[in-house]
Amino acid sequence: MIHKSAIVHKSAKLDTTVNVGPFAIIGPEVEINSGSNIGSHVVLEGPTIIGKNNKVFSFASIGGDPQDKKYQGEKTFLEIGDDNIFREGVTINRGTIQENSKTLIGSRNLFMAYVHVAHDCVVEDDVVLVNNSSIAGCVKLERGAILGGFSLVHQFCNIGAYSFSAMGSAVSKDIPAFVRVSGNTAKARGLNVTGISRLNINKEGTHALKEAYKIIYLRKNTLENSKRKIEANFGHLPEIKILLNSLKNSDRGIVR
Repeated sequence: MIHKSAIVHKSAKLDTTVNVGPFAIIGPEVEINSGSNIGSHVVLEGPTIIGKNNKVFSFASIGGDPQDKKYQGEKTFLEIGDDNIFREGVTINRGTIQENSKTLIGSRNLFMAYVHVAHDCVVEDDVVLVNNSSIAGCVKLERGAILGGFSLVHQFCNIGAYSFSAMGSAVSKDIPAFVRVSGNTAKARGLNVTGISRLNINKEGTHALKEAYKIIYLRKNTLENSKRKIEANFGHLPEIKILLNSLKNSDRGIVR
């Protein structure tokens, strides 16, 4: 299961079902669980834990040192869940002790070619990062978010669940859940209608999201007033709870 040209450090822990391709390098303190496939010329550095059934394609570099001048070789971590796909040239860095010491990747995410995930980021589940999109340090991508190709996200931003950024977006503020953005700098362009339809949200939930968007963006309310109005009118709905949670967690302010 391990190609004879691959280099696997003696302290690495690989399940017997893991495949390792030609010229891959797996460093110390790397743990790979069952069913995962490591392609040719991949570099894995630790401390890194990789879950089950992950696919890592050629020339990806996973678990490398953070690109941070404050980093001085401290022991920091990367944890990856199950069923993720990392395409060619993807780079994912470990954390820094100045922040959380750990980068966290959930499950069922798709990282297309040449995506970069910086130190201390959190990527939840079912996220898609399209080719050449990059997220800076301490960014959080919530469940189901999609970053279009060449999207760039400023450090400490929160990208809400099921939101969508169009190709080439430059994101410097938080994106609320379900909101679609584009531009440099990114501005709100409406709801992620396609993403909402894929979730099979009922008519009541869909109507509530449309009204909530109008309250936030089209009626000249402050953010605090918007949250109060949305809570009062639609706060019982699960979709609105997701939206309100993303608004309440915003530290940088939201895209406008």
